[in-house]
Order: sequence, then C-alpha cells, then structure tokens
Amino acid sequence: MPSYEADLSRFEEADTQVLGISVDSIPSHVAWAKSLGGISYDLLADFNPKGDVAKAYGAYRDADGITERALFVVDKEGKVAYKDIHDISKQPDNEEIFDVLRKL
Repeated sequence: MPSYEADLSRFEEADTQVLGISVDSIPSHVAWAKSLGGISYDLLADFNPKGDVAKAYGAYRDADGITERALFVVDKEGKVAYKDIHDISKQPDNEEIFDVLRKL
C-alpha cells in the first residue's frame, strides 16, 4: 500500500481514485495507517458482514477468513476493467495498473 501512496499523484492525474479495502475493522485500519506514518487515500472496512465485498469479487479466502491480495480497476461505468488476484506476499508493480489505465 505504501507504493500507492508514493504514486498517488500519478493516479490522480489518470483521473482515478485509490481505495484500500480489507476485512479488518475500522480501528485496525486506523492503527495500520498510523504505523505507516499515515496514508492519504480511503481505507474501507469489509467487516460486517465480514468479507461480503471480497466474496463478490472472488478474493475471499473462506478457509482463513481473510482476503487474497487483489487489485481491481473499475471503470467509470462500474465495469471491472482489470483484475489481479495473487499471492498475499506479492505486489505487482504499479506500472501494470498504469498500463491498464492508459487503455481505458
């Protein structure tokens, strides 16, 4: 997530909005953001009912009660234009996302 913060101005120039979503509670999000020195984009809590958004996007790990690390680009019509669900220990380079945004 810090890499999104570092590239936030590029996302804004591409007329996009960065959102972080997890199944953690709002107090957990506040503590996590504080541990990073703060972030300037919104964090959304998919907490109650737990994981409903993640389940809708196919990113929920039922056996573990957590989500996979996943990236989605949703276009202005609400259509998923890009989906990348990958190992939780990995994070793709932001350039992959910028390539998708340039094609929209």
